[in-house]
Amino acid sequence: MDAAIRKIKDILYDLGFFTRTLRGIPVFIFQGKVSHRILVMQILFTFVEAMGITALLALGIGAAVNIIGMPFLTGLSQERFIYPLLITIITRELGPLLAAFIIIARSATAIATEIAGMVISHEVEAYISVGIDPIEHIAVPRFLGATISLFLLNVYFSLFGLAGSFLVARLFNPLPAAVYFSNLLQALTLQDILISMVKSIVFGMIISSMAITKGFSVERASTEVPVAGLRAVSSAFAGSIVVDLLLSGLYYAALV
Repeated sequence: MDAAIRKIKDILYDLGFFTRTLRGIPVFIFQGKVSHRILVMQILFTFVEAMGITALLALGIGAAVNIIGMPFLTGLSQERFIYPLLITIITRELGPLLAAFIIIARSATAIATEIAGMVISHEVEAYISVGIDPIEHIAVPRFLGATISLFLLNVYFSLFGLAGSFLVARLFNPLPAAVYFSNLLQALTLQDILISMVKSIVFGMIISSMAITKGFSVERASTEVPVAGLRAVSSAFAGSIVVDLLLSGLYYAALV
């Protein structure tokens, strides 16, 4: 019973913190010029520095889908279905989720431990003492930076995943690039783009809010800093997977 009550309190705390962060966005945009540099640096670390590993992973996934799927579909004389399969796996399903996993692994721990260290070293209290809102100065730029980065990383992943598939397709069938990408565009629907965009934005909001919340939740002991990072990662993983299942379920239910 105590564990259940504690869990409910944690969920309510997370929701309250998330709401407070959303309320701080307009103030940050119009008045937080000093904090804009934090937003830029967050995007640099979360998106730009993750482009290399993302491109490698996307190329591998795209190539694997083509290598596994094309012989199977060829045996059924259904080669044309490779294009909807690529869109489904790379753009609609794996793209947003794997981009989220990359950001969780690279940035969730960094954000949580950085903020936790600021709390332990009394930097947050110093901000409050001089009249600076720590939510608007610390939380909001990291929240926006991680969310924007995940959206961009998802687009980047899809482009490289489809490019990787094309490179493999050229090895087995000298298909012109114009024909390949024309077939992809014909298979791509507005619903595919929208669900991919929604997933990436929601995942970014979940990951960043979890990391920020766990960072601010520490008290006084320095040993709480790594624990905050671990809690941020586990919460972000769980939240992203649950929301992915929910959004995919709603998407496929709407198609029926």
